[in-house]
Amino acid sequence: MYYRYFGLKEEPFSIAVNPRYLFMSARHRDALAHLLYGVGAGGGFILLTGEVGTGKTTINRCLLEQLPENTDIAIILNPALNADELLATACDELGIEYQRDATLKDLTDRLHGFLLENHRRDRNTVLLIDEAQHLQFEVLEQIRLLTNLETNTRKLLQIILVGQPELSAMLAKPELRQLSQRITARYNLQPLNREETDAYIRHRLQVAGLPANQELFPARVVKEIYRATRGIPRLINVVCDRVLLGSYGQNESRVSMKMLRQALAEVMGQEPLERRGGWRWAVGLAALTLLGAIPTWYFYNTGPAQSAVQAPAAVSTVPVPAQAAAPIPGLLDNHETAMQVLAGHLGLATGACPALAQRGWRCESLEAASWDELLEFDRPAVLTLVSPARFVSFAVLVGVEDGNGVLRTELGQQRIPLSVLGPQWRGGFELIWQPPGSYAGPVSRGDSGPMVAWLAQTFADLDGQAQPLASDEFNAALEARVRLFQRQFKLRDDGVVGLKTLLKLNTVRGESLPLQRSSGLAHLGEN
Repeated sequence: MYYRYFGLKEEPFSIAVNPRYLFMSARHRDALAHLLYGVGAGGGFILLTGEVGTGKTTINRCLLEQLPENTDIAIILNPALNADELLATACDELGIEYQRDATLKDLTDRLHGFLLENHRRDRNTVLLIDEAQHLQFEVLEQIRLLTNLETNTRKLLQIILVGQPELSAMLAKPELRQLSQRITARYNLQPLNREETDAYIRHRLQVAGLPANQELFPARVVKEIYRATRGIPRLINVVCDRVLLGSYGQNESRVSMKMLRQALAEVMGQEPLERRGGWRWAVGLAALTLLGAIPTWYFYNTGPAQSAVQAPAAVSTVPVPAQAAAPIPGLLDNHETAMQVLAGHLGLATGACPALAQRGWRCESLEAASWDELLEFDRPAVLTLVSPARFVSFAVLVGVEDGNGVLRTELGQQRIPLSVLGPQWRGGFELIWQPPGSYAGPVSRGDSGPMVAWLAQTFADLDGQAQPLASDEFNAALEARVRLFQRQFKLRDDGVVGLKTLLKLNTVRGESLPLQRSSGLAHLGEN
């Protein structure tokens, strides 16, 4: 097979779950921490959601390995069952005997007896249901009733529901509110970001035995793999496997962009560049790029720098293209230039992200699943767009007004309908913010240090209190204040001060420039 050609001991990108290839990104570790917290919180429901291929099975396997030894677990992999069948399957997994013609009441009584005996023996019982988005309403209601058995301090059965994002939407329905209110921990697993994608590919190659001095995937190839797969590990595996096979067939020592495009065409149905108009298309693109350099030079060398407190410039509205997927005029084709434009809009001296970092600012790469999620950040941002011809461009979003995105482009400040931007935006965006000087990552209860002291003093200033809730140790009082703040601004009230919480604190303290908004802007819906 091809792996020997590259000096590997085995295929590095098999989609089978192999513990030796386990790669835990920061978000995977966060998801596992939420599940472990939920299991130790005394029962009820724990919810883990994520798109297909994001690594939910990896999290489940890690969870099973870290459960205490005094835990009995029932795993249901096929939830397309009625209530009787599901309870019977749970009994089978836990070794509970029952009559073949047992009724729903018989099964429930048997399970309750097992739970009481386990509690007497100081053993925990966990029911894990995979692909839970397929559960019927009646089955979910029956599962909820199982959690009614409890002591004064804890429930006797802990239930972990794992499924795709539509599971969260299903549990949000009014008829399931009793179940939803019993969820003690929930986490939505996001795909890998660009840096994690690069680390993921390198990790799998190293485990497979790639020599240290050999590079198979150049940086620009990894960048395109990330864009094509959106950081979904399963898709990354499929694409990387196919592109290595193709490179082997062509006797190439490492992956080329040409081979990657062919692999994407085979795996994901993306048309290769060579078929999109040939040399005439490429020459036409070069001419358009050359013409676009004139307004770009004028815009960046003659336009006045805009302060963060200045009123927005006059805005022109771009006519809606005949098709929503048509090319959008005036977009920037250079990432560094786009970040410089964003920095200028924020009133900062224009410069690349490394230069901004030296002055205490930070460029942050993030993902959003909808316009609503993006608007929760309330920050000007650089959106990464992909045209119908699969070319990448960048939109500097500085406002949202009446269903239009307000962009700073080569042609000046323009309004472009979100319905036009949406089909070309894959969810990736970047923003610039100024973190506290002691910021090194999320902090939560039990942490200590200057970051905790800053946080406690910040809340004391906001509340007009002379005495902070904590000194330099994240205590219960500070956690309660953080949760209150998170609920106030509709953030996840987990008591963990991460990026979203810090950005909102930054905004509340008046240290950031918000998006331009039209009055009374309501819910926009997903793109």
